Amino acid sequence: MSKISPCLWFNGKAEEAAKLYVSLVPDSRIDTVQKNIIDGPAGKAGTVLVVEFTLAGQGFMALNGGMKMEYTHAVSFKIDCADQAEVDRLWDALLANGGKAEQCGWLRDRFGVSWQIVPSVLPKYIGGPDKAGAARAMQAMLGMVKLDIEGLRRAYEGKSAA
Repeated sequence: MSKISPCLWFNGKAEEAAKLYVSLVPDSRIDTVQKNIIDGPAGKAGTVLVVEFTLAGQGFMALNGGMKMEYTHAVSFKIDCADQAEVDRLWDALLANGGKAEQCGWLRDRFGVSWQIVPSVLPKYIGGPDKAGAARAMQAMLGMVKLDIEGLRRAYEGKSAA
């Protein structure tokens, strides 16, 4: 486990969020759930205070901090996706029940956490050796909400949409 891990702040939804996240990514699990031992700002005795969990081998902590805090795009979590099916699956799951789609493969889940759902081939297209192709792929990406691998490929290769 890494010496440094992100801590996500929730208002009573830490365990729900952690369970969603670990259900989506291989090599993920809930490690520990710590309950409040006394009534306090973070909740009543017996309610969840902290959930430690692992996502794809990276440790995280979810804290029920006792008040709503807003997330910004200054911190987001990028998931590299092997193919379009994985992009689609994660996109749909993280948007479910109140998430919000944004531009260029970004979204906010129902808890307000920002995610980037990115095909692993993206650098090949927007940073490839064909500078004109990379520029076309970048322009195509800027017009996308959910990233479309075939659309990026076609743009890079200079082919019009099917």
